[in-house]
Amino acid sequence: MPEFPSLEWFKTAADLLNKSDSFKRLGTCDSAMGVQVDNKYYEIDFEAFEISDVKEIDARRAEELDFVLVQSLDGWKAMLDDIKAHGRATHEYTLNSLDLRSSEEFARGKDYHRRDAFYRFNQTFQEYFDISAKMETSFPAAVA
Repeated sequence: MPEFPSLEWFKTAADLLNKSDSFKRLGTCDSAMGVQVDNKYYEIDFEAFEISDVKEIDARRAEELDFVLVQSLDGWKAMLDDIKAHGRATHEYTLNSLDLRSSEEFARGKDYHRRDAFYRFNQTFQEYFDISAKMETSFPAAVA
């Protein structure tokens, strides 16, 4: 059972998405997406019809990505708990809703044209997180 956040968790989700029919239904996706959970950073590289790489990175590398999804561990846990309970994100827990209702930007990037990938490929990124409904996820004791 991978713990969130961890490289194992992000790689497990990538493996599940790569084995699904999502890319066939949604089309190609070319983007270097980052995920920030408190002071941890991860890069998920979407290339054509697959996630080609997942790695833990530092804050400096995160600034070079198309965009970074940023929220606290408690925020991520609430989203992942909602996905697990319903099989996919509902209402206020979709990536789009999180971005729209956040007082700070949820999808952050210095270059607006590159950050636009978040909106252009939003459903693919949503499927990446929604597929975690098929995973058993644990959380650090402080938030469990």
